[in-house]
Amino acid sequence: MINLFNYIDRHSPIHRLTGACKLVCLIAWSLAAMTSFYTPLLLALTIMSFLLFRLAKLKVKDISFVLGLMLVYIVINNVLIFLFSPEHGTTIYGTQTVLFKLAGPYVVTAEQLFYHLNVILKNACTIPIVLLFVCTTNPSEFAASLNRIGVSYKISYAVSLALRYIPDIQREYRDISLAQQARGTEMSKKASLVNRLKAASSILIPLILSSMERIETISNAMELRGFGKNAKRTWYSGRKFSKMDIISIAICMILMVLSFLITFLNGSRYFNPFI
Repeated sequence: MINLFNYIDRHSPIHRLTGACKLVCLIAWSLAAMTSFYTPLLLALTIMSFLLFRLAKLKVKDISFVLGLMLVYIVINNVLIFLFSPEHGTTIYGTQTVLFKLAGPYVVTAEQLFYHLNVILKNACTIPIVLLFVCTTNPSEFAASLNRIGVSYKISYAVSLALRYIPDIQREYRDISLAQQARGTEMSKKASLVNRLKAASSILIPLILSSMERIETISNAMELRGFGKNAKRTWYSGRKFSKMDIISIAICMILMVLSFLITFLNGSRYFNPFI
């Protein structure tokens, strides 16, 4: 079954971190990466993100489908940037080094290519961390961690249910798809893309109906058990912050502050090698 934002249980140092710690690290890392276009920093963050991915003992085949979607997004994003703003890099860096000309107003410059490189690096250093957070965080433990840092247990439990419901939706989609194929609906690679999309869209209605039924069942079960009656609740999967949690948060905070400091000292978000 295709893995789409599922928790993958592994014995790794990343998995042993608490969910709240990983959430804080994700926010700090994202701020460090997305607020700066300083190429050396983005390159360092990209290398570190892939090393962390390896440290979590996750395999490419575990998330190959999601990685494929992200790759398509990166390609489309860069193509659209060039189509709608082919001289954006020239405007940012203040110089124009023409490499070759295309049709009409489209001219490929070194500045534009360097800007695209920075956009790719920003995605490359952020996407693996997001996948790392989703794939290494147990939903129940994450809810307990959120509640420990002050988030309402009702909101925490809602987040936990949402994360735990993703694999259920995927499983339900697969079951409905197999049932449709057993009735003669062609959804394999033998069919054209248009026919496959039409067949996939026909699954949405039964998927929505089954999801609504599941939501009603869970809501009734929680109501019968008196969920939300008390101001506080205990957590079976709750864990306290360890030394590694504190060290991880400190490192990510340092990276975030370093990103802000580089931007302040440089006087710009952009690293300009053309001057």
